[in-house]
Amino acid sequence: MRAVIQRVTQASVTINSEKVANIGLGLLVLVGIEDSDSAEDIDWLTAKIAQLRIFNDENEVMNQSVQDVKGDVIVVSQFTLHASTKKGNRPSYLKASKPAIAIPLYEAFVAAMEQSIGKKVQTGQFGADMKVSLINDGPVTIIIDTKNKE
Repeated sequence: MRAVIQRVTQASVTINSEKVANIGLGLLVLVGIEDSDSAEDIDWLTAKIAQLRIFNDENEVMNQSVQDVKGDVIVVSQFTLHASTKKGNRPSYLKASKPAIAIPLYEAFVAAMEQSIGKKVQTGQFGADMKVSLINDGPVTIIIDTKNKE
């Protein structure tokens, strides 16, 4: 499981001209799922994201988590995070899970993220053509892959 975490002052997801998710201060989390991902990956990654100290404290030091600042979270599925560009110029997405595997893992990820931060998480729509808008604060962008957790 691979995630791109962006600290934002504002983020939204629009599908077919309808805004389906909208937050102020918080995190925009893009998540890519592959077949070998498991419940253990979900638990580890959601706990890591919830506790990631990337928000400034009163001394302007990144020392607070999204929970500490009472921020919100948007989670968006993004199979392109598993693109392989080794051969040629057209990315291959063979490592990305097909919907039958990815959708239940994505839904479990969202539920676990809600459990980890103690509040509702907003989402895009799996497989939809989404327009994601954000103001990256900092900018702060962190990439985490559960295959590199040890």
